Amino acid sequence: MQWQNIKKYLYDLDYIASDELAMSIHIASSLGRPLLLEGEAGIGKTALAIALSKLYETSLIRLQCYEGLDSTSTIYEWNYQKQLLAIRSNETKSNNEIDIDNYIFSRDFLLERPLLKAITQKKSPVLLIDEIDRADEEFEAYLLEILSEFQVSIPEFGTIKAVSKPIVIITSNSTRDLSDALRRRCIYNYVYYPKKELELQILQKKMPNIESELSRQIVSFVQNLRMEDLEKKPGIAETLDWAAAISGLGLKDLSENHEILHSTLVCLLKTEADKAIISVETSQKLAKV
Repeated sequence: MQWQNIKKYLYDLDYIASDELAMSIHIASSLGRPLLLEGEAGIGKTALAIALSKLYETSLIRLQCYEGLDSTSTIYEWNYQKQLLAIRSNETKSNNEIDIDNYIFSRDFLLERPLLKAITQKKSPVLLIDEIDRADEEFEAYLLEILSEFQVSIPEFGTIKAVSKPIVIITSNSTRDLSDALRRRCIYNYVYYPKKELELQILQKKMPNIESELSRQIVSFVQNLRMEDLEKKPGIAETLDWAAAISGLGLKDLSENHEILHSTLVCLLKTEADKAIISVETSQKLAKV
C-alpha cells in the first residue's frame, strides 16, 4: 500500500497523519520493521496503532509498559493451578499412563502474554508496545530477541516460531533514552505537536458540529498556550477534551466570558504549577492573540 493511500485511508478512519508519518508507516510495513514513535504524551501515537488495526482489519494486541516489567507478564507464564490439578488427578489413577512431566509443560498449560500472543495469530495483528520508556532497560533485551527472530524460547517447552509477523508499533514519551540497539532495529519517527492548520483539520474532523470560527479560536488558543513555559504542554487529546467542554457549555466565542473560559482550562493544564502560571488575565490575552 502506497503512503498516499495509507494517509487517505487513515483519514477515513478519523486519524489525520502528516506526509512524513504516512511515509514512515509505509516504509516500516514494506521492510517488515517495527515503527518507533517518539514524542510528547497525548499527540496521537497510541491512537495510530488503533487506527492501523482498523485499516488492516486485524486485532490489536497492546502491551502497556511499566517499571519492573518481566517475561511472565509480557511473554508467557505457566498455568500453575491447572498444572497442580493435573498432577493430583494423575496421582489418583492406578495406572499412570501419562508422562506427567511433559504433559504439564505442553501448550495446554501455557498462558500467552502479549508478545507471545502476537506471534501466534494466524493473521498478523498490530502489536502496540506502549510507552516503552517506562520499562527497565533489561526489558529491551527480551524485546530485541523477539523483534530480531520473531520467536520465543521457553526452557521447559522449546522454541515457538511466529505463525505470522505482527505489525509492531512502539511508542515512547522520551522520559529516558532508549538503547541504540532498539533504535537500529526500528523505523523511527518523532511525532511533533501538530501545526495550526493540521490541528484545526483534526478538530474539525473529530468534532464537525463545532462552528468553524470557534474551532479556529480553540486551536489558536492551544497553539499559543504551548508557547508558555509549562511543565506539561497540552496535546491533541487535551485539545479535543477542551473543545468538547467549550461546546458543552454552549460558548460560541472564547471572548464571551473570561471567568468561564479560565475555569475550563482544567482540561488543558495538568499540574498545579501550570495552573499558577496561567491566570485569568493571561488566558484572556491568549484568547486574543
